[in-house]
Amino acid sequence: MTVAMAEGLRRQILDEARAAHPAECCGLLEGAREGGRFRVIALHPARNLSTDPHRFEIDPRERIAAQKRAREQGTRVIGCYHSHPNGQALPSIADRAGAGEDDFLWLIAGGESLNAFVYSRGVFTGADWVTSSE
Repeated sequence: MTVAMAEGLRRQILDEARAAHPAECCGLLEGAREGGRFRVIALHPARNLSTDPHRFEIDPRERIAAQKRAREQGTRVIGCYHSHPNGQALPSIADRAGAGEDDFLWLIAGGESLNAFVYSRGVFTGADWVTSSE
């Protein structure tokens, strides 16, 4: 699996993570999946509804709005992103418990790192970054 995303979007996620600290930032990823490649073209920052600073919960109304905007663009919501303010950019126990949508891209920010994973059939698998000029 590979992920293509413009550098500006990567920086935006890291900026959101710093701004949300000590809580987790979160949002949705708009784009397309073409075979084993995810192409992220837009971010939809979301309000974190979780009262636990070590978890995230995207407002369902914001997810519906992002899905509608994506449909209007001929794309779809292909994943989510969030931060681990005091942890590593790896899926946590809470992430594993909360994941449920197969073939869904997860971007996790920790420190200055942003890592990509695809959740499918109960497992997070690391994905590689490819250069994107979008």
